[in-house]
Amino acid sequence: MRDFRQLAVWNKSHLLTLDVYRATASFPQSEQYSLTSQIRRSSSSIPSNIAEGCGRDGNAELTRFIHIAMGSASELEYQLLLAHELFYLNDGDFDKLAGQVVEVKKMLTGFVGRLKAER
Repeated sequence: MRDFRQLAVWNKSHLLTLDVYRATASFPQSEQYSLTSQIRRSSSSIPSNIAEGCGRDGNAELTRFIHIAMGSASELEYQLLLAHELFYLNDGDFDKLAGQVVEVKKMLTGFVGRLKAER
């Protein structure tokens, strides 16, 4: 069992989630239960799955949850693109959030590699 708060990838994904919540606060009211909700769920799913995996027994279980987090990050990456193309996210917010997602995905990939090396 690991303390997820000690993982750089968890911290980075948590900050991403906070930034996503701030950026989506200005989305149209008509999107509250659709795209806004989807973006927030996929972003919060990343650190949530990291935390859940850390509470599981062994690296195999943790690796499985890191892969789920990666799927959520890819989902978020698309949803941000959609929000940008619908003009809900300005260029600056989109570039910042998209860059954060790419960084988190790289960190998740590296973390999986380290977990596999520990086996």
